[in-house]
Amino acid sequence: MEKKFLCVMAGYDDKTEQHLAAFQNRLYEEGFIGTHTKDLPQHITLGTFSVVEENELINLVTRVSREIKPFEITFNHIGIFGGSKVLFVAPDPNSNLFNLKEKFGNSFNWTPHTTMLIDEPETIYSALPFLAESFKSFQGSIQNIHLYEFWPTRHILSKILK
Repeated sequence: MEKKFLCVMAGYDDKTEQHLAAFQNRLYEEGFIGTHTKDLPQHITLGTFSVVEENELINLVTRVSREIKPFEITFNHIGIFGGSKVLFVAPDPNSNLFNLKEKFGNSFNWTPHTTMLIDEPETIYSALPFLAESFKSFQGSIQNIHLYEFWPTRHILSKILK
């Protein structure tokens, strides 16, 4: 992947944002800091793109935010992937979520998730019981779309779904 890239992310309503942040904050309180980017809204990544596509993505995010209505999701899962370096909370996939993802690229082999921690496998294995102990299934909703550039982090745009 390029050193700089763009990322389109699905964002949550305030209640869901706070609920997910509470899980992550519990991990931080237990000393699990990780290497993931901090100070971002909780999100599901919908796609990564070249920086040369910025204007096209601004237009696409704006258009999609007018076409897609907010929708409910149910978080039922926690998991690990990425060579055991990523700990996440995941919603049940549904047609609304796949439809949103498909606006920003193919959903083949895509796992919708919200990252809680990125670190070495030993740290992830140690953090898992703390997340498992506090996690219970809950309802949330996708309410907006964010566009960011990375390295360094730059917020470009956020649009509320209509």
